[in-house]
Amino acid sequence: MKKTDIICQKYELIKKSFHKSQLIKTAQLKALKLYYKDIVALTEKGYLEKIKQGYYRIVNADDDPSEAQIIKQLYPDGVLCMYTALFYYGYSDRTPLDWDIAINRDTSKARFNIDYPYVKPYYMEAKHLQYGVTQAEYEDYTLKIFDRDRLICECIHNENKMDLETYNKAIQGYVNDSKKSVSNLIECAKKRGMLKKVNKRIGVWL
Repeated sequence: MKKTDIICQKYELIKKSFHKSQLIKTAQLKALKLYYKDIVALTEKGYLEKIKQGYYRIVNADDDPSEAQIIKQLYPDGVLCMYTALFYYGYSDRTPLDWDIAINRDTSKARFNIDYPYVKPYYMEAKHLQYGVTQAEYEDYTLKIFDRDRLICECIHNENKMDLETYNKAIQGYVNDSKKSVSNLIECAKKRGMLKKVNKRIGVWL
């Protein structure tokens, strides 16, 4: 049997074994007895595409994985924050250029060596990923996201790193939001160790 025929057979095996929009781990390919040389050959032939280290997707599939699906699968421990969350809540009308994700500062930086989609990590202590977290629906996928009150704490925390127009619009958007919870804001600010700063920045408007 020709080498090209063998590669085609292995490609068909992958298509039968995995959903066409699914991200596939190297370990899953090895379970099908597809090893390094097979993966390289399939990638070179354009049957597989490497998303990041240890993750592939089937090329020429009718239904490619969405950005939200990739984010959910690669970063289940992450929390959407900053510009991504501001746009979600309507506090910014600028479409985010990347996915802003709050993540444990002890996580491997290599996790974010990914060409697509664009991801910007915000590293913080693990304890700060345990409160002020809710859920958001993106393209039929449920992702973790900071709630409105926690989000504004993070904006104030990162105010020197944000452009002034976006920052001011976010603050005013929150102040005018009927769904905000001042009590939750205060609780989040206490846990974040920035109650005085939050009161100084927006206390006069609340």
